[in-house]
Amino acid sequence: MGDAEVERVADAPVAEHGEGPVWLPGLETLAWVDMLAGDVLTLRSPDRWHVGDVAAALRPAGGGGVVLAVERGFALADRVGGPVRTLPPVWTDSTVRMNEGGCDPDGRFYCGSMAYDERAGAGALYRLDPDRSIHCVLTGVTVSNGFAFSPDGGTAYYVDTPTGGIDAFDYDRERGLTGRRRVVTVDPPGVPDGLTVDAEGYLWVALWGGSAVRRYSPAGALDGVLELPVSQVTACAFGGPALDRLYLTTSRLGITWRQPDAGALFTTVPGVRGLPTLPFSPR
Repeated sequence: MGDAEVERVADAPVAEHGEGPVWLPGLETLAWVDMLAGDVLTLRSPDRWHVGDVAAALRPAGGGGVVLAVERGFALADRVGGPVRTLPPVWTDSTVRMNEGGCDPDGRFYCGSMAYDERAGAGALYRLDPDRSIHCVLTGVTVSNGFAFSPDGGTAYYVDTPTGGIDAFDYDRERGLTGRRRVVTVDPPGVPDGLTVDAEGYLWVALWGGSAVRRYSPAGALDGVLELPVSQVTACAFGGPALDRLYLTTSRLGITWRQPDAGALFTTVPGVRGLPTLPFSPR
């Protein structure tokens, strides 16, 4: 991490609540969401792709398409910017929405939910399989957030923000997520939000209210800190052709004092590479 400098990507903030950055290798661009506006943005175009009332997360899918998490479930599109095919709602409660997700090594897409008022235990973690069947894999969640895998694919890392840390699960295709345990306790300031894993197996977690992204070892030791000029840092992802650039999303939600860069996309070259984006594999 060393002397890495964090730079704002655009001339001005582009999102009210930026979230969910992901590198799309087929397009060679970064995509991220302005979540509560229901829009997807990319580095290739200033245009917004409106996908619903909420755009929670997206991942590349087979054949150049994308899979999305929208307010109360999942959606598919044949290309970024194309028509959106929303699948049947996973639930009917209008007080609960999707929030953040990612894919497993077997091509299945997960996204977790939360209540708009963040009431305890109202959320869950869901999995969309390639055959479009949907499964609830974790209940009693409050603010379901970052979800990523170790380089060997055998460990899944997960954040339920109010718990104040990062949990790990053992993973295989048949058994799914098992053996939950705490691997990182995130000390204040800030609480854990989105996360990613680099090629060395280290965890990078964005700090909501903490003005930073921290890097932790798989054993939970703090390894470095990237400071940002805004308080609400939401997520991080590696991108670029060599996966050597880290992108950081931020939000203006909850800002009560002047932060002119809040909502901007930031980037840095931290001296370590990321892992290839795990895609959704529809049938």
